[in-house]
Amino acid sequence: MFGYKRLIVWQKSMDLIEKVYVLIKILPAEEKYALADQLRRSVISVSSNIAEGAGRATNKDYAHFLAIARGSLYEVLSQLDAAERLGYFIVGKDIEELASEIARMLGSMLKKYGTIHCSTSTLDFD
Repeated sequence: MFGYKRLIVWQKSMDLIEKVYVLIKILPAEEKYALADQLRRSVISVSSNIAEGAGRATNKDYAHFLAIARGSLYEVLSQLDAAERLGYFIVGKDIEELASEIARMLGSMLKKYGTIHCSTSTLDFD
């Protein structure tokens, strides 16, 4: 087994993919090539960058890809917010809690392997 598959944060990011893909199916046909495609790319990017970083040789490289994964996570959340505001669906607490947990894990990993460039490593949904 590749090492990244043992990472809880990678496993949870895969869970997020499943949950977001369920919501993507709800989007109307006119969003197929806009919001739906963007959501697919960004949610896949979270786990992909965690895996790619784990395969890099240095902590600096690892931290770089973890930061990209965190940025992709925030992108997913922004897109879900947009879809919710447009009335396509309501983002459930399960997704919010999962995303918050992933953000915390990535923040902790960034503290360990690199530098955090913003003041918070968690998401606040209140």
